[in-house]
Amino acid sequence: MPEIWLFLIAAMTLTLAPGPDNIYVLTRGITQGRKAGLVAAAGFSSGLIFHTMLAVLGFAALIKASPLAYSLLRYAGAAYLIYIGVRTLRSHSAIQLQGNAEPMKLSRIYWQSVIANMLNPKVTLFFIAFLPQFVNESAGHIPAQMLLLAAVFIVQALAILSVVALFSGMVGAFFQRKKSAATIMNRLAGSAFIALGIRIALPQ
Repeated sequence: MPEIWLFLIAAMTLTLAPGPDNIYVLTRGITQGRKAGLVAAAGFSSGLIFHTMLAVLGFAALIKASPLAYSLLRYAGAAYLIYIGVRTLRSHSAIQLQGNAEPMKLSRIYWQSVIANMLNPKVTLFFIAFLPQFVNESAGHIPAQMLLLAAVFIVQALAILSVVALFSGMVGAFFQRKKSAATIMNRLAGSAFIALGIRIALPQ
């Protein structure tokens, strides 16, 4: 069996660190309510299945070995976050105030979150770098162990991001009572997405 508890601590540390996933969930929950935040959390957790398959099948190793492949994936993820940011800045419906504007569809939030997670190369590199470190080679069934570790990572990520979503929903309820807060939160959310995109695009 792999070292589950040690891996869980490492996974929770990564999930709790400020990054595109939890900031996106937080801003979605604030601007549209806890349900939208929870859907975003589910989307990001679903996107982790993609990284799991890359790691297990060995394609992540190819991405890590190829600077061009890594750069293309990094810039694609950065461009997508910036695109979301620009749309948020231009949108007047990110916060629903007394039913005067339609919120973004939950299905759209879900798929935005899935794609944003899939296009984050740092998650891919985390899976290919850390999953093997907690595998017990002497126990055999290495792909099965990696799948188990990935499942643990996905469950803990969903749990933590859901807590973030619930907290953001309470904050969002406060802002919904103030009309001026809608514009402010739109601008803050859009700026946060754009900043995250730029951060991913810049060299480390």
